[in-house]
Amino acid sequence: MEKHYASENEVLYHVGFSKAQLQGANIAILPGDPGRVEPLARQLGAKPSFIACHREYTSWLTHIADQAVLVCSTGMGGPSVAICLEELARMGISQVIRVGTTGTIQEKINPGEVIINKASVRLDGTSHHYAPASFPAVASFTVTGALIEAAKACNAPYHVGIAVSSDTFWPGQERYDSFTGYVPLHFQGTMEEWQRVGALNYEMETSALFVTCQALGIKAGAVCGVVAKRTEGEAIVPKELYDQALQYQIAIVRGAVERLS
Repeated sequence: MEKHYASENEVLYHVGFSKAQLQGANIAILPGDPGRVEPLARQLGAKPSFIACHREYTSWLTHIADQAVLVCSTGMGGPSVAICLEELARMGISQVIRVGTTGTIQEKINPGEVIINKASVRLDGTSHHYAPASFPAVASFTVTGALIEAAKACNAPYHVGIAVSSDTFWPGQERYDSFTGYVPLHFQGTMEEWQRVGALNYEMETSALFVTCQALGIKAGAVCGVVAKRTEGEAIVPKELYDQALQYQIAIVRGAVERLS
């Protein structure tokens, strides 16, 4: 299959930068929130520098083990993730790590810990534009292995398992604290079902990430910080636990990139 790579100085329409600005980077760290890009770039590596800010895509470059690494936000949800991945693939990015937040649905997992997702339930729409419904959303064994080894090395409290990726924050994740409290019948009782089969967490991007990356030939992994415990309620954890999860993620991602390099 023919692949359509961008020319060196071609500025891609959505992300707003060119391959030349990547300085040879072939690994990308992908948080959802544009506001987390600069802090991640500064804490992950050396010589952080701003690249571009366009739409939901804020991009910085950092250096880990003397290698340039892109840090680029994806925004929320599958469509913006897939757009980002398409353009990064055209610029030669071949490995990506999603860094996000998540709510656990398992009692054994606590706020402030991290979840490394090896696969995801496809409750999104975007992934179905890249592969049929029967196609699994799975992470790269190589990238996931690097994340696990890095988590062990930094003594992070981590869990490995399957995410449930929903296009919606409220009904698809069976939340009843929305404006109307309405959850359609086909989503009612689903959290218990996912718990029973061993899924670990709800989030909104991983299934789109894994399937799109598989279709594009990119190796993908995902590590999420636990900021809500759905078995106890809907509240986001205090800032100190949120920050604790983030610091674990930073150590894990840095160690994983060093291994992948």
